[in-house]
Amino acid sequence: MRLPTEAPRAPVTADDLERAVRHAVATLRQAPAAAWESKAGTLEWDCWETVEHLSDDLFAYAAQLGPAAPPLTGDVPFVWESRRPGGPANAIHADRAAGPDGLLQVLEASGALLVAMVRTKPPQVRAHHVFGASDPEGFAAMGLVETLVHTHDLAEGLGLDWAPPADVCARVLTRLFPDAPRTTDPWPTLLWSTGRAALPDHPRLTKWRWYGAPR
Repeated sequence: MRLPTEAPRAPVTADDLERAVRHAVATLRQAPAAAWESKAGTLEWDCWETVEHLSDDLFAYAAQLGPAAPPLTGDVPFVWESRRPGGPANAIHADRAAGPDGLLQVLEASGALLVAMVRTKPPQVRAHHVFGASDPEGFAAMGLVETLVHTHDLAEGLGLDWAPPADVCARVLTRLFPDAPRTTDPWPTLLWSTGRAALPDHPRLTKWRWYGAPR
């Protein structure tokens, strides 16, 4: 008798990341110019700084995959620095004179760098991350977590609605959060997995991480 087998895992793709970044930028463009100094959700950063941080995450993941022999024991040695005490330590900073449109262009460009790197790097490539070496798909999934969750933080601070695609959230959960509940909706589950919200019978997490090991 043939035993049932688990359905193949749907991979996270560069197209998923591109779709999420475009959706995030389109949503954030609706924010009034005066709102960008508001705190981003429960973060200690304002909304401008949070977009810089998100842009920096996407850039850093792309850069980590970039060398012919990506580093496996540390980060590519860019200088990350904060512009104020308590602010995010970034290599990427947007020119304030360019206003919110310029800030979002920085986000869009940083996302495009990671999308391009994920599309062009062979799947057997590995690169360092603090949670363990990962492959291009893993870095795409990490970029998606950063984009989806930080846009949630930003939407709270800017007074915007944000509801990312459930199918993308589901693929990210399967790739990076193997212990997450599988009977709850993907987006609330991703917020729970990243310490942003509680779920029924699952209190809000105070510590969390993802698992980027290739699968």
